[in-house]
Parts: sequence; C-alpha cells; structure tokens
Amino acid sequence: MKRKRLALDEDAVVRRALRELPSPARRLFLRRALTLGGLSLLSGCTLVDEESAERVLIEVSRFNDEVQAWLFDPNRLAPTYPESMITRPFPFNAYYDRDEVPEVDAEPYRLEIGGLVADRHAWTLPELRRLPQTDQVTRHICVEGWSAIGKWGGVRFSDFLKRVGADLTAKYVGFSCLDDYSTSIDMATALHPQTLLALSYDGRTLPPEYGFPMKLRIPTKLGFKNPKHIAAIFVTNVYPGGYWEDRGYNWFSGS
Repeated sequence: MKRKRLALDEDAVVRRALRELPSPARRLFLRRALTLGGLSLLSGCTLVDEESAERVLIEVSRFNDEVQAWLFDPNRLAPTYPESMITRPFPFNAYYDRDEVPEVDAEPYRLEIGGLVADRHAWTLPELRRLPQTDQVTRHICVEGWSAIGKWGGVRFSDFLKRVGADLTAKYVGFSCLDDYSTSIDMATALHPQTLLALSYDGRTLPPEYGFPMKLRIPTKLGFKNPKHIAAIFVTNVYPGGYWEDRGYNWFSGS
C-alpha cells in the first residue's frame, strides 16, 4: 500500500533538529543551509509524514550524542566558583512537586551495586561516609534554561568505581532511584574527576529535596543527568536509557 503523504510543518522540523545539534557554531552553520532535504541526507531517512519526521529527529539526536561523546574531554574541568557565589536558596527541581519528595530512612538504606563489577556488596551510609571525601562549588545547568551554583560534597565517583572493581572499559553506568527516576551516563563521564557521589550540600547532610541520601553530581552534564535519591548503580554494555531519555531527551546532554 502506498503511504499517504501528509503536510509537514517543515520549518518546525528543521528548528527542532537544529536544537538537537551540539554546538552554537554548528547550529549557526547549519541554520544557513539545512532543509528537509539536508535532514534526509544527514539521517538517511526520507521525510514524507510525521512518523518519518520523528525518525529523522531521533537520528539527529543520536548523531548529537556521537558528536558530543567525541568532543568530550575527560580531563577538562567545569568552572568552579567561590562560596560567596552559591545560589541561596538553591532551587528545587524534579518531575514531581516538593511535597512528593521521598522520605528515606537512613538506618536501613543500602546502595545496591550490580552489573560488571567485582564487589557487589550493598553499601551503608556510614561506609560511604568513611571513604575519602571531596567537595566542589559548581554550576547546575537545567535543560529548562535556568542555572544555579551550589556546593556538593562526597565521594569521587571514579574512586568508588575502582574500589568496587567496576569494568572501566564498559560503555555505561546506570542509576535507579528511590523516587522511581532513572538515568545513565557514559563511562568517560563517570570517571571524570568532578563527578561525585554527593552525600552533603553546602556543608551539611544532603537535604531530602536535593536528593538524600545520595545524588550524583556531574557538572559536565545537564541537570536531568544528575539523579537524586540513588538506590542502585550498575555497570553495563547494554544501553540503559533513562526516565527523560526514553521520552526523547538527548542522552549525552553535556552542558
């Protein structure tokens, strides 16, 4: 059966594709030349209806992931700031309202470890706090367009992964959370020296609204890649996706 050709909002499709591309310079260059025909060449798909347009946008997003991963420098540090620049109060942000923040009992809490690791024992909060700690004052950048500076303290994630005997050649590290959130990151980002398992905020125990008992702090990623209330961490070579990633957000999402 011949597919019925539907009218497309061509400008809208191109605009959305441009937003998916990584750098302002690249978007500027392509904005001057990109058309639906150009998108078809870039993605290898033919645009005939809304379904095919969506496939193109998915392909552009995957292309974006590949470009950002290629450009990512695991030794380049995100900017840090003096404590005088901390945003107070630091904004609350989640896919639910503040009154739905999970209440977690610290005593029975255990951080589950799975996948391609040698040591799968579950970690208590006291065990995590006995590990070497560091802190950082960095900027959180939200996909919604706002940013804020905060101070997080905790365990350098690269040190933790080495301690549990993670396969550092694996592709992904995934996270499952007590608020039913999930996300995943590439191993290069997991090993970045500023990626933290954050246990404190601004010098005190991590408050519930910021992710108690533990969140991942990644200043090289957009905010939705920084999961809160982490319950489990797993190392894998199988693409894990994530809450927002499965709903169309760009997976790599470097800031």
